[in-house]
Amino acid sequence: MYESYGPPEVLELREVAKPSPKDNEILIKIHATTVTSADWRMRSLSMPAGFGLMARLIFGVLRPRNPILGTELAGEIVSLGKSVSKFKVGDQVFAFSGASMRCHAQYRCVPESGAVALKPSNLTYDEAAALSFGGTTALDFLRRGNLQRGESVLINGASGSVGTAAVQLAKHYGAEVTGVCSSANAELVRSLGAAHVIDYTREDFTRNGKTYDVIVDIAGTAPYSRSSGSLKESGRLLLVLAGLPEMLRVPWVSMTSSKKIIAGPAAERAEDLRFLAKLAEAGEFRPVIDRRYALEQIVEAHRHVDTGRKRGNVVVSVKHEN
Repeated sequence: MYESYGPPEVLELREVAKPSPKDNEILIKIHATTVTSADWRMRSLSMPAGFGLMARLIFGVLRPRNPILGTELAGEIVSLGKSVSKFKVGDQVFAFSGASMRCHAQYRCVPESGAVALKPSNLTYDEAAALSFGGTTALDFLRRGNLQRGESVLINGASGSVGTAAVQLAKHYGAEVTGVCSSANAELVRSLGAAHVIDYTREDFTRNGKTYDVIVDIAGTAPYSRSSGSLKESGRLLLVLAGLPEMLRVPWVSMTSSKKIIAGPAAERAEDLRFLAKLAEAGEFRPVIDRRYALEQIVEAHRHVDTGRKRGNVVVSVKHEN
């Protein structure tokens, strides 16, 4: 829990009442959760340019309204509300809570109609917990960008949670993938399906003369002003991380150019979780795990995420007394 915005040290472990499911909810015994960039932003209130005040109004002006972080989980259903019909006790599931958070805990109630799905049988709890945040974000943006088979896509920030998911999903859709990352992560990005890798410390993709049908900017370092020349005619720039100035540019670009900017928060859909689970079952998508921590090490997990250098996902294992 945290009661004030700030560095990882504002977090502390506390005992709270075990939740009870409402009529339409399932109670999940959590075995694994994650620390994502969303947790970092919510904890520190470090928001993209122009969204600081809005974030305080939504999440709490002086202190966080929701003191428990965590957007994704994997675990076992231990109790059902009386009207639940889609799941049963003992089902192994994974879920994505999005902005409602509260996954950094031993138990969480989730509506059966929410973003929850059966865990792929070939994934561990740790892997399943890391399916949702990066996977649903990448999936939503690639769909909104209407990525087609045979198109070329450049993914700027290809080695993080969303980036590693985007590389795999773009490959699944039949695109020719170029990943932009550091040299230390080049081999990882190639192993996920990237046909080409650009080391951003040695080469500026906006100056190499190559153009792409789709550019996905996850790192927040390729705004339209910098990357427009690298887009083909009718190319699409997908701004996963965008400040308010870039958001305001969207309608102007659409009116004055054949190119398009797509920005805004990703949707959270239960069907997307089921789609990702199906791909995972088929061996076509697998979350990349950088490091694992125990729940008691949540401060250390946040410190690592704060560095901005994680490869894929940071997983937190949740233990229970026998």
